[in-house]
Amino acid sequence: MSKRRRNLIIVGSLLVAVGAALQIPVGGGAVAASQDKEGKVPGMDLSAFSHARPDDGLRLLFIHHSCGGQLMAAVGPDKQTASKCIYESHPNGGNLRALLEADGYQIGEASYGSKLGERTDIFDWLPKFRNDMAAVLATRLQDEPWPNGQQNQIVVWKSCYTENELAADGSAPGNPAGPEITLWNSKATLMAVRAELEKHPEVLFVYVTSPPIAPKVPAEPAWKWLAKKVLGKPHSKEVAAARAARARELASWAKRPDGWLAGYPHKNIVVFDYYDALTDEGASNLSRYATGSGYDSHPSSSGNAKAAAAFVPFLNRAVRYAGLIGQVAVADPPAPTGEAGATP
Repeated sequence: MSKRRRNLIIVGSLLVAVGAALQIPVGGGAVAASQDKEGKVPGMDLSAFSHARPDDGLRLLFIHHSCGGQLMAAVGPDKQTASKCIYESHPNGGNLRALLEADGYQIGEASYGSKLGERTDIFDWLPKFRNDMAAVLATRLQDEPWPNGQQNQIVVWKSCYTENELAADGSAPGNPAGPEITLWNSKATLMAVRAELEKHPEVLFVYVTSPPIAPKVPAEPAWKWLAKKVLGKPHSKEVAAARAARARELASWAKRPDGWLAGYPHKNIVVFDYYDALTDEGASNLSRYATGSGYDSHPSSSGNAKAAAAFVPFLNRAVRYAGLIGQVAVADPPAPTGEAGATP
């Protein structure tokens, strides 16, 4: 054994012993806020359309898991209804359901426990929209349809924050079936989904970008930290920052006019940038509204309330843009108190 290798082993053993004795959180702590090098990325401009309530009783289905359920819920104790992720109230509640109902929308939801809502990862949307669109358009609650053959006029869909843990850039053009969650594979599956949604121009599809990951990562044991240092491998904080930068790129590409929807011939797809709202519009690539002392990527109530306040006027404009109600633009009424922006 070489002298250098023997010394590294001795140093490593000492670090492990000291770390264990003092419980030093080696490699832990907050991830530095990574700025968006592009600056603010504009989404689709819907400002020509009024954000007034539609008053048309439009039927809306939201397919989601935990983050979406909490966004919809009122603030309060964890109280579930039809599913473990369809909440009446939750400590992280954003009150979106009540805000939408106040503007006249008829709300449907599908989540865990239903065939339609069980799978919402990034690569699940293509088979869902390709094979189960009839159920998507008919569903009111879980797998229960609307009465009298009524159909959803709006479909809102999102994946969880886990889909923002992009392991690598991958290779163009990407594989829409994955299975590895890379930037190019995610773009490829969204392009394939776009082709399916194009078959239903009468329905407004609202893609909600995945929420960002939390700014803190679990501490690395001293021996693992040292081993990565010796081998020149990135530490947990560096890995998290790289994944967050890819998440920023994916969300920005999805909403940019020259990105996901470039050249799209219809007006039935819009993008609400939940990710951007929860990173304070580019102040970070990581969540500014994490829970669990910054380790839990589920958005806090304040983050969800901010997103909900922005989502409702955004949707009101989008239904006019899509032609679900009168397309003629009208002057905006006064903005509701606390509105966080009409075109995220």
